[in-house]
Amino acid sequence: MFLTVTPNSALDRVVLIDRFTPGSVMRAARVVESVGGKGLDASVVLRHLGQETCALGFVAGETGKILVRLLDRYGIRHDLDWVNGETRTANVIVEAASQRHSHLIAPGYRVEPADWQSLLNRFSCRVAEAKWVIAGGSLPDGLPLDFYRTMIETAHRAGVPVLIDCPGEPARNALPASPEIMKMNDSEFQATFGIETPDLDLIREAGADVRHANNLPALVVTCGKQGILALTTEGNFLATAPEQQAVNAAGAGDAVSAGLVWRLSLGDGWQRALCWAAAAGAATVLTEGTADCELAQVEGIYPQVSVSRL
Repeated sequence: MFLTVTPNSALDRVVLIDRFTPGSVMRAARVVESVGGKGLDASVVLRHLGQETCALGFVAGETGKILVRLLDRYGIRHDLDWVNGETRTANVIVEAASQRHSHLIAPGYRVEPADWQSLLNRFSCRVAEAKWVIAGGSLPDGLPLDFYRTMIETAHRAGVPVLIDCPGEPARNALPASPEIMKMNDSEFQATFGIETPDLDLIREAGADVRHANNLPALVVTCGKQGILALTTEGNFLATAPEQQAVNAAGAGDAVSAGLVWRLSLGDGWQRALCWAAAAGAATVLTEGTADCELAQVEGIYPQVSVSRL
């Protein structure tokens, strides 16, 4: 079983239009309700890959009820803490003409000390069952900035490896706990560590410095069309999948997280695990729903992925 943790859950409303034209009346071709939040999206991908997963996190209000029904539809086990307020709604605007997607996110709930202590207690009770933990996303108001660090330390006491996918101060606070994988996208990496360059070689150099300075086993940076940069104890790698005709790219990074821990849990080395992760990320952009993918498409893309040692 893979355990995911999403402190700041969301309901994605994917609005599919031809083109966004400010100041005009636009009619959507379709609106698709999807699971949102990094950990929950990873659980969705894991289910598509045929894996058992349990989702922890906070939910609130009527939107939270819709989100729970979606989780049930996927067959995702969950042990969620209900809090006051309302679960966030993330409006994902997908433009067919440009293959561009934008996010308009409403504010969500605030958590109290009793709420986050309850989540940590649930995590402590379940973590020993897990092969891996995937946790990530922004932190809601009221949650301490060292939340992920506390969670990693709890997982490590149970002998369970952790992938953390978050930027900013929560990521910097998590570094002393040495998660097995620290992951973020290139813009998040630049903002978190003050790196002001889109150049892949310079990101690799800065990433190597961050990894060694913080004794990280692995740092993974997803760099869009440039590929997935992985700096690991086995070496440094770049995985690239063939470019897809994207429908909705939301959740592709979470598919990378799911693919990595799935294959690493089976004993794959980093090169093979990255092939599967890149294939999962590429397959996810082919669907309208956030983090949805088809295993057959993942398997079809997998042989086309290139992984080079840097």
